[in-house]
Amino acid sequence: MKTLFLLRHAKSSWDAPVTGDHDRPLAPRGEKAATLVGNHLRMHHARVDLVLCSTALRAVETRKRVMAAMGSPFPPVEHERGLYLCGARTLLERLRDAPESAKGLMLIAHNPDLHELAQELTGSGDHDHRRELAEKYPTGACAVLLFETMRWRDLDLGAGRLADFVQPRKLS
Repeated sequence: MKTLFLLRHAKSSWDAPVTGDHDRPLAPRGEKAATLVGNHLRMHHARVDLVLCSTALRAVETRKRVMAAMGSPFPPVEHERGLYLCGARTLLERLRDAPESAKGLMLIAHNPDLHELAQELTGSGDHDHRRELAEKYPTGACAVLLFETMRWRDLDLGAGRLADFVQPRKLS
């Protein structure tokens, strides 16, 4: 079985003087939200063996706070510019290329790509979580999907069971 954590970066700051969208940092609210999500994942015994993270500053800062709250051991991280606003299909293809040794894989990326991917992968799971996922994928949210497969390359649309949909506003 494989577990996929689809984490949208936390709330970013629009007030920070930056040169472009890629360089926007987290807002104080986003910093708090990322820590809350990390604590929730730790308390629910989430196991992450590999993190694929967009190189956008807000995604990197989200990763750091979530991982710090989850505690050690820290999994390996691959920062990839190609995960930044690339489309759901590109994200799916990247997941399918993940090493089979990773049973728990976390992808930290952006909307609308992440929302679309989560909806396409989800075929079953808790009714309330599925309804909330269909409505909105808020900043800092993390969908936890379980797959009855041994290989990431066999990841199929509709094959995931939505086990959790962690939303920071429900944790605070």
